[in-house]
Amino acid sequence: MPEGKPLVVPEDGLTTRQRRQRPLLMVHTGDGKGKSTAAFGLALRGWNAGWRVGVFQFVKSAKWRIGEQTVLERLGRLHEETGEGGPVEWHKMGSGWSWRRKEGNVEDHAAEAAEGWAEIKRRLADETHDLLVLDEFTYPMQWGWVDVDDVVTTLRDRPGRQHVVITGRRADPRLVEVADLVTEMGKVKHPMDAGQKGQRGIEW
Repeated sequence: MPEGKPLVVPEDGLTTRQRRQRPLLMVHTGDGKGKSTAAFGLALRGWNAGWRVGVFQFVKSAKWRIGEQTVLERLGRLHEETGEGGPVEWHKMGSGWSWRRKEGNVEDHAAEAAEGWAEIKRRLADETHDLLVLDEFTYPMQWGWVDVDDVVTTLRDRPGRQHVVITGRRADPRLVEVADLVTEMGKVKHPMDAGQKGQRGIEW
């Protein structure tokens, strides 16, 4: 894609503008670092474009607050106060999805993941968000907590103009097949290989 120009122009009957505005299903996978970081960077771009952003974290503990959450939630409040950017919602599994306001630890993580996916399906049907970040969502699919075929069908047939980005290692081939953009991040070197633990500002 030299200079950002596609190598092939499909004969799909669409104008360049129509083709440019098509909603994308994106997958960030692979063993390398940066899958979630790239997705949250995309969320920042979306906020700046005035998009309604919804982030759903499936594996990270609800007690662990990452830096991107603080930034995006503050941008959401800025939108409420000034109208700048777009609204932001951030939900995560671990101590109950925030729409339920459940306190304490959740023992049945499979049920929690299924509940989260059911809520996302409702939001997709209602076109609640312009961009949905499904962080570490490949893992519930791997572990059988959500049905892969249901995920693929729902995302493929979602209405309107809703962008979706999914992160996590070992993305299912069925998901990769229907995605519009797939990036596999490969690890070459990582400080943890030399015994260094994660550090603030880099890992969270």
